[in-house]
Amino acid sequence: MTRLRRLAGAVAPLGVALALAGCASEPNTPSATSGEGSDVAATPATAASAPPGAPQLQIDAPAPLRQLLLRYLDLARLSTVAPAEAPDDVEWVRLVAAAPAQVRELLQTEGYFNPQVQVRREPGPPQVVHVRVVPGPRARVREVVLHEQGTLHERALANDEDADAAVKELHAWWPLPPGEEFRNADWSSAKNGALTRVRAAGYANATIVHSAAQVDANGRDVSLELTIESGPLYLAGGLHIDGMDKQDEAVVRNLAGFGPGAPLTEQLLLDYQERLRKSGLFDSSVITFDQDPAHASDALVTVQVRELPLQSLTLGVGVSANTGPRTTAEHTHRRIFGYAATLHNKFELGRDRQAYEGELSTHPGEKFYRNLVGGQVERLVTDLDVVSSQRVRVGRTQDTQRIERLYFIGFDRSLQTTNIVHKDARAFSVQYHLVWRDVDSVLLPTRGLTASGQFGVGRATSNYADVGLFTRAYARITGYLPLGQSWFGIARLEAGQVFKRDSVAIPDALAFRAGGDDSVRGYAYRTLAPVAPDGTIIGGNVLATASVEVAHPFSSRYPNLLGAVFIDAGRAALNWADFTAARGYGVGVRYRSPVGPLRVDLAYGEELRKFRLHLSVGIAF
Repeated sequence: MTRLRRLAGAVAPLGVALALAGCASEPNTPSATSGEGSDVAATPATAASAPPGAPQLQIDAPAPLRQLLLRYLDLARLSTVAPAEAPDDVEWVRLVAAAPAQVRELLQTEGYFNPQVQVRREPGPPQVVHVRVVPGPRARVREVVLHEQGTLHERALANDEDADAAVKELHAWWPLPPGEEFRNADWSSAKNGALTRVRAAGYANATIVHSAAQVDANGRDVSLELTIESGPLYLAGGLHIDGMDKQDEAVVRNLAGFGPGAPLTEQLLLDYQERLRKSGLFDSSVITFDQDPAHASDALVTVQVRELPLQSLTLGVGVSANTGPRTTAEHTHRRIFGYAATLHNKFELGRDRQAYEGELSTHPGEKFYRNLVGGQVERLVTDLDVVSSQRVRVGRTQDTQRIERLYFIGFDRSLQTTNIVHKDARAFSVQYHLVWRDVDSVLLPTRGLTASGQFGVGRATSNYADVGLFTRAYARITGYLPLGQSWFGIARLEAGQVFKRDSVAIPDALAFRAGGDDSVRGYAYRTLAPVAPDGTIIGGNVLATASVEVAHPFSSRYPNLLGAVFIDAGRAALNWADFTAARGYGVGVRYRSPVGPLRVDLAYGEELRKFRLHLSVGIAF
């Protein structure tokens, strides 16, 4: 069979028509980018890559539709036919006569049901076919009817809270409400999305049993109907664990956070997987369950894990505008002396900061609680003083998907040394710390809120002040909000206060200072604080800072590389009467890396009348 005969036979239906008398079928033809259905014809376009003398196809239609027709219309294939194989007059008549129906079929997939199509042929050589399309208005959704049946419907009627919430969330999510423009691709996506959401609610065998897109006589309105059979709700049964060798199975069971009878929703399993990752014991995990409907009321959950090595050592070099260049070494032992506990040690040697941090914590137990003992030794050099500090704490912590709790008994000591003074302050305290977050991503948030709070009471002594009691309170809230297309906003508020007699002094680590990368940019790290009569910087009793930042990608080709503008303000002071906010503002570059955002900022400190570079860059190997 010659190429010409094969081409003539290709005029048969494309298999992409929208069967709208009843249930709308899904086209195999990929959809063009949607646009406004203008009645004004666009500049004609000719099929590309045509051999010299080959037949030509010129299409006069709005740009998105023109590209659709050039890609899928049978006449467009003539551009690849050599002149010697061009159709004869009889087949030309056949091809041209079939073109309007083909055009209408393709346009129906984009929601245009009453287009005006004109096809005109100019005998050659070369042969030229003109296709003019006026699509008319795109059809819009007139009404939507969503039905749920099966166990989901029955539980919702019985006022089951989870089922009722799942139904309400499905209807609220539906992306093709009345008034929305209709495209077959959007209809298919909406149906698949609805099915996915029902399955994610714990109905793993949910199916679509009926769907229809009814178009009215004028072709401008579409009525949508969708019925989903949920199938049974899958409930957790036993827990089977594979891949355990070095650690106890108890830690995997404790991190589940659910027992027999819990609905196996997608979010439940994702949260479980995230807790396994954050435990620091496993390199990867896969969670599945038995989807046999006969076992839906007691589905076996299988957890396949891959353990991290018992010990690991990480060496790194980096630089920070706060403390300069540094080298680090971190060692982790995930089962110290054979006990279900993790020992983590970190050493840092830098230009301005030398530090050791260590923590021994048990593996997560019931309700995700861990017991811990930790310590820190630090030496921090600033332009005006050297502060050496030690900290020890014994407590208990709980990490969940949204909330982290820590309460402990602590001892703090700080030694502040200048050319003039040597101040030694110590304190015992009981503290409670809380972190709450509701964000779209823990590592790279773009929407949501995070909040943290600290509260503690203690007793302080020093070699330069009275012995006395104190109370410490601190709060910080950060909001993330998309601002239009590809714009991102971040706002932060921070405040704290130490309540004590003026004659009582507390260790510097418990007092407040501002300035630096995550505080007020444009000023050196921890320098926005009260100045003692001898000229040394001391910790403040009150703190307030605020920050607003707007970022946007430099290019759509590199969405993870963004430019930013920001303004910061704040300070630490001895009391609110002495408080005046220092301001800093500038521009920066952000890179959203897989390990978190990397930032470079050039900030102008208004009080100093100087620019300061702030950066946070690290290389681990």
